[in-house]
Amino acid sequence: MQNAQLATKTDLNRQTRVQLRSNVVVGGTDLLIVGGPCSVESLEQMETVADQLSSIAVQALRGGVYKPRTSPYSFQGLGEAGLEILDTVRKQYDLPVITEVMAITQIAVLAERVDALQVGSRNMQNFDLLKALGQAGKPIILKRGLAATVEELVMAAEYILSHGNPNVVLCERGIRSFDPYTRNVLDLGAVVALKQLTHLPVIVDPSHAAGKRELVPDLARAAIACGADGLLIECHPEPEQSISDARQALSLDTMAALVESLQPIAAAVGRSIPMPLQPFTHHPAA
Repeated sequence: MQNAQLATKTDLNRQTRVQLRSNVVVGGTDLLIVGGPCSVESLEQMETVADQLSSIAVQALRGGVYKPRTSPYSFQGLGEAGLEILDTVRKQYDLPVITEVMAITQIAVLAERVDALQVGSRNMQNFDLLKALGQAGKPIILKRGLAATVEELVMAAEYILSHGNPNVVLCERGIRSFDPYTRNVLDLGAVVALKQLTHLPVIVDPSHAAGKRELVPDLARAAIACGADGLLIECHPEPEQSISDARQALSLDTMAALVESLQPIAAAVGRSIPMPLQPFTHHPAA
Protein backbone atom coordinates (compact mmCIF):
# COMPACT_ATOMS: atom_id res chain seq x y z
CA MET A 1 0.00 0.00 0.00
CA GLN A 2 3.03 2.30 -0.24
CA ASN A 3 1.82 3.87 -3.48
CA ALA A 4 -1.54 4.63 -1.88
CA GLN A 5 0.08 7.59 -0.16
CA LEU A 6 0.27 9.31 -3.54
CA ALA A 7 -3.51 9.56 -3.76
CA THR A 8 -4.48 9.40 -0.11
CA LYS A 9 -4.69 12.69 1.74
CA THR A 10 -2.16 12.64 4.60
CA ASP A 11 -2.16 16.43 4.95
CA LEU A 12 -5.71 17.59 5.67
CA ASN A 13 -5.01 20.94 4.02
CA ARG A 14 -3.54 19.47 0.85
CA GLN A 15 -5.64 19.79 -2.29
CA THR A 16 -4.43 19.11 -5.80
CA ARG A 17 -5.44 21.60 -8.45
CA VAL A 18 -5.54 20.26 -11.98
CA GLN A 19 -5.06 22.79 -14.75
CA LEU A 20 -6.88 22.18 -18.03
CA ARG A 21 -5.77 25.54 -19.41
CA SER A 22 -3.94 28.47 -17.85
CA ASN A 23 -7.32 29.97 -16.88
CA VAL A 24 -9.27 26.75 -16.23
CA VAL A 25 -8.49 24.88 -13.02
CA VAL A 26 -10.38 22.20 -11.11
CA GLY A 27 -9.84 21.71 -7.39
CA GLY A 28 -9.67 25.34 -6.38
CA THR A 29 -12.37 27.73 -5.20
CA ASP A 30 -13.92 27.95 -8.66
CA LEU A 31 -16.16 25.07 -9.73
CA LEU A 32 -15.52 23.39 -13.07
CA ILE A 33 -18.62 23.07 -15.25
CA VAL A 34 -18.18 20.84 -18.31
CA GLY A 35 -20.96 20.48 -20.87
CA GLY A 36 -21.59 19.04 -24.27
CA PRO A 37 -23.15 16.13 -26.13
CA CYS A 38 -22.50 12.45 -25.57
CA SER A 39 -21.18 12.14 -29.12
CA VAL A 40 -19.75 14.54 -31.67
CA GLU A 41 -22.17 14.37 -34.60
CA SER A 42 -21.27 17.30 -36.87
CA LEU A 43 -19.36 20.58 -36.98
CA GLU A 44 -22.63 22.54 -36.95
CA GLN A 45 -23.78 20.72 -33.82
CA MET A 46 -20.54 21.37 -31.95
CA GLU A 47 -20.34 25.02 -33.03
CA THR A 48 -23.88 25.58 -31.71
CA VAL A 49 -23.03 23.91 -28.42
CA ALA A 50 -19.72 25.75 -28.00
CA ASP A 51 -21.24 29.13 -28.87
CA GLN A 52 -23.99 28.84 -26.28
CA LEU A 53 -22.02 27.09 -23.53
CA SER A 54 -19.25 29.67 -23.63
CA SER A 55 -21.87 32.27 -22.73
CA ILE A 56 -23.17 30.49 -19.60
CA ALA A 57 -20.03 30.03 -17.52
CA VAL A 58 -19.26 26.56 -18.83
CA GLN A 59 -15.48 26.32 -18.76
CA ALA A 60 -14.88 23.18 -20.85
CA LEU A 61 -16.51 21.25 -23.67
CA ARG A 62 -17.10 17.50 -23.74
CA GLY A 63 -17.83 15.32 -26.75
CA GLY A 64 -17.16 11.69 -27.55
CA VAL A 65 -15.41 10.63 -30.77
CA TYR A 66 -14.64 7.05 -29.70
CA LYS A 67 -17.67 5.57 -27.96
CA PRO A 68 -17.78 2.35 -25.91
CA ARG A 69 -21.26 0.95 -26.42
CA THR A 70 -22.96 -2.09 -24.92
CA SER A 71 -24.12 -3.23 -28.36
CA PRO A 72 -21.56 -3.56 -31.17
CA TYR A 73 -24.27 -2.35 -33.55
CA SER A 74 -24.75 1.01 -31.81
CA PHE A 75 -23.09 4.21 -33.02
CA GLN A 76 -19.41 4.00 -32.08
CA GLY A 77 -18.45 7.64 -32.73
CA LEU A 78 -16.95 9.49 -35.70
CA GLY A 79 -13.37 8.65 -34.78
CA GLU A 80 -10.72 10.87 -36.38
CA ALA A 81 -13.37 12.87 -38.27
CA GLY A 82 -14.96 13.73 -34.92
CA LEU A 83 -11.57 14.64 -33.51
CA GLU A 84 -11.07 17.11 -36.38
CA ILE A 85 -14.39 18.72 -35.43
CA LEU A 86 -13.41 18.95 -31.77
CA ASP A 87 -10.08 20.50 -32.68
CA THR A 88 -11.76 23.09 -34.92
CA VAL A 89 -14.25 24.11 -32.22
CA ARG A 90 -11.53 24.11 -29.56
CA LYS A 91 -9.53 26.67 -31.52
CA GLN A 92 -12.51 28.70 -32.69
CA TYR A 93 -14.03 29.19 -29.24
CA ASP A 94 -10.87 28.87 -27.13
CA LEU A 95 -12.55 26.25 -24.93
CA PRO A 96 -10.71 23.34 -23.30
CA VAL A 97 -11.95 20.05 -24.75
CA ILE A 98 -12.38 16.69 -22.99
CA THR A 99 -12.95 13.41 -24.79
CA GLU A 100 -12.82 9.73 -23.93
CA VAL A 101 -9.84 7.50 -24.64
CA MET A 102 -10.48 3.78 -25.00
CA ALA A 103 -7.14 2.32 -26.06
CA ILE A 104 -3.41 2.93 -25.71
CA THR A 105 -3.16 3.39 -29.49
CA GLN A 106 -5.52 6.40 -29.29
CA ILE A 107 -3.55 8.34 -26.68
CA ALA A 108 -1.00 10.05 -28.93
CA VAL A 109 -3.44 11.34 -31.55
CA LEU A 110 -5.97 12.50 -28.93
CA ALA A 111 -3.35 14.21 -26.78
CA GLU A 112 -2.36 16.45 -29.69
CA ARG A 113 -5.86 17.90 -30.04
CA VAL A 114 -7.63 17.82 -26.67
CA ASP A 115 -6.92 19.28 -23.25
CA ALA A 116 -7.93 16.32 -21.06
CA LEU A 117 -8.53 12.62 -21.58
CA GLN A 118 -11.48 10.84 -20.00
CA VAL A 119 -11.35 7.22 -18.86
CA GLY A 120 -14.85 5.77 -19.00
CA SER A 121 -16.33 3.52 -16.35
CA ARG A 122 -15.74 0.39 -18.44
CA ASN A 123 -12.00 1.12 -18.54
CA MET A 124 -11.48 2.17 -14.93
CA GLN A 125 -9.54 -1.03 -14.28
CA ASN A 126 -7.86 -1.30 -17.68
CA PHE A 127 -4.49 -1.19 -15.94
CA ASP A 128 -2.31 -1.12 -19.05
CA LEU A 129 -4.27 1.88 -20.31
CA LEU A 130 -3.96 3.60 -16.91
CA LYS A 131 -0.19 3.03 -16.86
CA ALA A 132 0.12 4.53 -20.34
CA LEU A 133 -1.97 7.54 -19.31
CA GLY A 134 0.55 8.08 -16.53
CA GLN A 135 2.96 9.09 -19.28
CA ALA A 136 0.49 10.93 -21.52
CA GLY A 137 1.25 14.43 -20.28
CA LYS A 138 -2.45 15.35 -20.15
CA PRO A 139 -4.95 15.74 -17.29
CA ILE A 140 -7.06 12.60 -16.83
CA ILE A 141 -10.76 12.47 -15.88
CA LEU A 142 -11.13 9.04 -14.25
CA LYS A 143 -14.70 7.79 -14.01
CA ARG A 144 -15.74 5.34 -11.33
CA GLY A 145 -16.52 1.87 -12.62
CA LEU A 146 -20.17 0.89 -12.72
CA ALA A 147 -19.66 -1.55 -9.79
CA ALA A 148 -16.40 -0.24 -8.32
CA THR A 149 -15.80 0.48 -4.66
CA VAL A 150 -14.34 3.77 -3.49
CA GLU A 151 -11.05 2.02 -2.75
CA GLU A 152 -10.93 0.51 -6.24
CA LEU A 153 -11.42 3.95 -7.76
CA VAL A 154 -8.59 5.39 -5.66
CA MET A 155 -6.32 2.50 -6.60
CA ALA A 156 -7.13 3.02 -10.28
CA ALA A 157 -6.05 6.64 -9.87
CA GLU A 158 -2.93 5.34 -8.18
CA TYR A 159 -1.88 3.55 -11.39
CA ILE A 160 -1.89 6.88 -13.24
CA LEU A 161 -0.17 8.84 -10.49
CA SER A 162 2.49 6.22 -9.83
CA HIS A 163 3.45 6.25 -13.51
CA GLY A 164 4.20 9.95 -13.52
CA ASN A 165 0.97 11.89 -14.05
CA PRO A 166 -0.23 13.86 -10.99
CA ASN A 167 -3.11 15.51 -12.85
CA VAL A 168 -6.00 13.16 -12.11
CA VAL A 169 -9.61 14.18 -11.53
CA LEU A 170 -11.98 11.59 -10.04
CA CYS A 171 -15.53 11.40 -11.39
CA GLU A 172 -18.52 9.84 -9.63
CA ARG A 173 -21.02 8.78 -12.32
CA GLY A 174 -23.30 6.40 -10.46
CA ILE A 175 -23.07 2.70 -9.69
CA ARG A 176 -25.28 -0.15 -10.83
CA SER A 177 -28.12 -1.33 -8.58
CA PHE A 178 -31.21 -3.50 -8.70
CA ASP A 179 -33.56 -0.57 -9.41
CA PRO A 180 -34.03 0.22 -13.12
CA TYR A 181 -35.89 3.51 -12.52
CA THR A 182 -32.62 5.42 -12.71
CA ARG A 183 -29.85 4.36 -15.04
CA ASN A 184 -27.47 4.16 -12.07
CA VAL A 185 -27.46 5.25 -8.43
CA LEU A 186 -25.56 8.49 -7.85
CA ASP A 187 -23.37 7.90 -4.80
CA LEU A 188 -22.95 11.32 -3.23
CA GLY A 189 -21.68 9.64 -0.07
CA ALA A 190 -18.69 8.54 -2.14
CA VAL A 191 -18.09 12.16 -3.17
CA VAL A 192 -17.89 13.22 0.48
CA ALA A 193 -15.68 10.24 1.30
CA LEU A 194 -13.30 10.89 -1.61
CA LYS A 195 -12.93 14.54 -0.59
CA GLN A 196 -11.83 13.33 2.84
CA LEU A 197 -9.68 10.42 1.65
CA THR A 198 -7.79 11.99 -1.24
CA HIS A 199 -6.27 15.27 -2.31
CA LEU A 200 -7.54 14.78 -5.88
CA PRO A 201 -10.38 16.89 -7.30
CA VAL A 202 -13.76 15.13 -7.47
CA ILE A 203 -16.42 15.95 -10.03
CA VAL A 204 -19.86 14.42 -10.64
CA ASP A 205 -21.61 13.25 -13.80
CA PRO A 206 -25.34 13.35 -12.95
CA SER A 207 -26.34 12.61 -16.56
CA HIS A 208 -25.09 9.02 -16.61
CA ALA A 209 -26.24 8.49 -13.04
CA ALA A 210 -29.83 9.52 -13.69
CA GLY A 211 -30.37 8.51 -17.30
CA LYS A 212 -33.39 10.86 -17.35
CA ARG A 213 -32.97 14.55 -18.09
CA GLU A 214 -35.63 15.68 -15.60
CA LEU A 215 -33.56 14.25 -12.73
CA VAL A 216 -30.24 15.81 -13.74
CA PRO A 217 -30.59 19.41 -12.45
CA ASP A 218 -31.50 18.45 -8.88
CA LEU A 219 -28.74 15.85 -8.73
CA ALA A 220 -26.27 18.42 -10.06
CA ARG A 221 -27.27 20.92 -7.36
CA ALA A 222 -26.99 18.23 -4.67
CA ALA A 223 -23.50 17.34 -5.91
CA ILE A 224 -22.28 20.90 -5.49
CA ALA A 225 -23.93 21.15 -2.08
CA CYS A 226 -22.04 18.08 -0.84
CA GLY A 227 -18.65 19.35 -1.92
CA ALA A 228 -18.01 18.26 -5.52
CA ASP A 229 -15.43 20.32 -7.38
CA GLY A 230 -17.42 20.39 -10.58
CA LEU A 231 -19.93 18.79 -12.92
CA LEU A 232 -19.84 16.89 -16.21
CA ILE A 233 -23.23 17.27 -17.90
CA GLU A 234 -24.60 16.12 -21.23
CA CYS A 235 -26.48 18.70 -23.29
CA HIS A 236 -27.48 18.93 -26.93
CA PRO A 237 -29.07 21.51 -29.27
CA GLU A 238 -31.92 19.06 -29.93
CA PRO A 239 -31.80 16.44 -27.16
CA GLU A 240 -34.43 14.14 -28.63
CA GLN A 241 -32.40 13.94 -31.84
CA SER A 242 -29.15 12.99 -30.11
CA ILE A 243 -27.56 9.94 -31.71
CA SER A 244 -26.60 8.49 -28.31
CA ASP A 245 -28.01 8.88 -24.80
CA ALA A 246 -30.82 11.14 -25.99
CA ARG A 247 -32.97 10.48 -22.92
CA GLN A 248 -30.50 12.03 -20.49
CA ALA A 249 -29.32 15.04 -22.52
CA LEU A 250 -30.43 18.52 -21.44
CA SER A 251 -31.43 21.23 -23.88
CA LEU A 252 -29.07 24.20 -24.02
CA ASP A 253 -31.72 26.42 -22.42
CA THR A 254 -32.12 23.97 -19.53
CA MET A 255 -28.35 23.84 -19.17
CA ALA A 256 -28.26 27.63 -18.90
CA ALA A 257 -30.96 27.62 -16.22
CA LEU A 258 -29.10 24.92 -14.30
CA VAL A 259 -25.82 26.84 -14.28
CA GLU A 260 -27.61 29.96 -13.06
CA SER A 261 -29.29 27.98 -10.27
CA LEU A 262 -25.91 26.74 -9.04
CA GLN A 263 -24.68 30.22 -8.14
CA PRO A 264 -26.33 30.53 -4.68
CA ILE A 265 -25.49 26.92 -3.79
CA ALA A 266 -21.87 27.46 -4.71
CA ALA A 267 -21.75 30.60 -2.60
CA ALA A 268 -23.32 28.79 0.36
CA VAL A 269 -20.50 26.21 0.39
CA GLY A 270 -17.73 28.73 -0.18
CA ARG A 271 -17.29 28.12 -3.91
CA SER A 272 -17.80 30.24 -6.99
CA ILE A 273 -18.62 29.86 -10.68
CA PRO A 274 -16.63 32.03 -13.12
CA MET A 275 -18.67 34.63 -14.94
CA PRO A 276 -19.51 33.92 -18.61
CA LEU A 277 -17.64 35.70 -21.36
CA GLN A 278 -20.88 37.01 -22.91
CA PRO A 279 -24.59 37.06 -22.00
CA PHE A 280 -26.59 33.94 -22.85
CA THR A 281 -29.03 34.30 -25.74
CA HIS A 282 -31.92 31.90 -26.26
CA HIS A 283 -31.61 30.12 -29.61
CA PRO A 284 -34.90 28.41 -30.51
CA ALA A 285 -34.64 25.13 -32.36
CA ALA A 286 -35.04 25.39 -36.11
